[in-house]
Amino acid sequence: MQGNLTALLITSFIVLTVIIIGFIAGRDKASRSSVEEWSVGGRRFGALLVWLLVGADLYTAYTFLGLTSQAYSSGSLAFFAIPYTIIAFFISYFFLPKLWKVSKIHKLTTLADYAKLRFNSRLLSLLIAVVGVLMLIPYIDLQLAGIQDTLRVAGTGYININVVVILSFFLVALYTFFSGIKGPTYTAIIKDILIWVIMLFLVVSIPIIHFGGWGSMISKIVTETPELLTIPTTGPRGIPWFLTASLVSGLALFMWAHGITGVFTAKSSDALRKNAIYLPLYNIVLILVVFLGFAAFHVLPEGSDPRFALLNLIQVSYGGVVQGLAYATIALASLIPCSIMAIGASNLFANNIYRDFINPKVSPAKLTMITRSMVFVVIGLALIFGMLFPTALVSLQLMGVSGMVQIFPAIVFSLFWKNQTKEATIIGLIVGLVVTFTASGTGMTFGIYEGFWGLLANVLALIILNPIFVKRVKSNIVMDQLFTEQNIEVELRKNA
Repeated sequence: MQGNLTALLITSFIVLTVIIIGFIAGRDKASRSSVEEWSVGGRRFGALLVWLLVGADLYTAYTFLGLTSQAYSSGSLAFFAIPYTIIAFFISYFFLPKLWKVSKIHKLTTLADYAKLRFNSRLLSLLIAVVGVLMLIPYIDLQLAGIQDTLRVAGTGYININVVVILSFFLVALYTFFSGIKGPTYTAIIKDILIWVIMLFLVVSIPIIHFGGWGSMISKIVTETPELLTIPTTGPRGIPWFLTASLVSGLALFMWAHGITGVFTAKSSDALRKNAIYLPLYNIVLILVVFLGFAAFHVLPEGSDPRFALLNLIQVSYGGVVQGLAYATIALASLIPCSIMAIGASNLFANNIYRDFINPKVSPAKLTMITRSMVFVVIGLALIFGMLFPTALVSLQLMGVSGMVQIFPAIVFSLFWKNQTKEATIIGLIVGLVVTFTASGTGMTFGIYEGFWGLLANVLALIILNPIFVKRVKSNIVMDQLFTEQNIEVELRKNA
């Protein structure tokens, strides 16, 4: 299908404007003076900025395109995105403030940094860093796929899609290298405003355009395709899959490098508590976007590609101006999370692999430059991987969730369990990863999300083996601070 030149020009103008703003955000040299400044903004962001940043980080183009695609092809299974984010935000209220306090005192910028100090273990830190980097590449690829699909619908017949995608991601890598976390933070403001305005406009107007209103649309769905509104009770993706996928995804959400990067930018633990309370507001948009997938099922021709459900629905519903605004919103929901993900992955590689194992004597200035430069490597690998294996991205990202949740016991349990040992934690992590990938590779999941089996094995191994090694536990400064609230508050006042 031919693209729309007006839509393409509007999309290009908005995206280029936002990229320029990303460069302007980092014009102060202080934003790249150290790893802490570049990657977490010196931890000076208030509750509103953190809310916008984490929202921009977690609600990506894959969220909107993927949800409508899943709703189009699998019905109400798409609703699993709602409970999983609620689970994530609820538990984050209790553990993120405590994790933030330790990171603030010791200037930590990754979860691997925390694990190294908490357990006196560079091996555990390395495992977490390797898992974090490897699982994040397919996630960045999905952002590539999001903008690639958007440009394909908007620009077919006018541009070379691959060339424009490569150019777009190079510009994002460049402004991320230049501005650090400040670039995606300030551009996230524009992206989030567009999401709220444009997505709400779509969910209000599309039912009116094609069905005469929401009531008529729901009535048509209930009458003609009631299967879209029910979750299967049997099969590989039934209610057990829905429940375990929601739980695992919720526990994994803030284990991602990009998720914790946004968290570590906060200027106080109270900002994170407020964040946990107000982040579920984004779910208002998510719930309604799922219904756009149901609408697309009835509006688009039979046999349409589910991957383009939302984009094609926009194309057949509006003229070029609205198309351009909608496509620009989706494109920004690809590019801005990509920037934050690249910062998270670069941080893990430079700090927890290069510094800890390759060059421990590296100077702070050189480490900062290496961290910043890794952005080009990470995004470059994602581009290459995405173009070589385009059909594997979604399945790899789902595997990524199952992989990332395996570090949950190492991070969250250790914030509250004083006698948790590094030996049992490392074994549990390895067992969890092996079980997860074995279950996925053999297909023997028994209708359960594969990450759940891995997490179950991980936790059981940790609980069973921990008593064997508990006598080896030696207290350190992080443990003293974690389990003596007075000590940690004193240290925070010193660092204020």
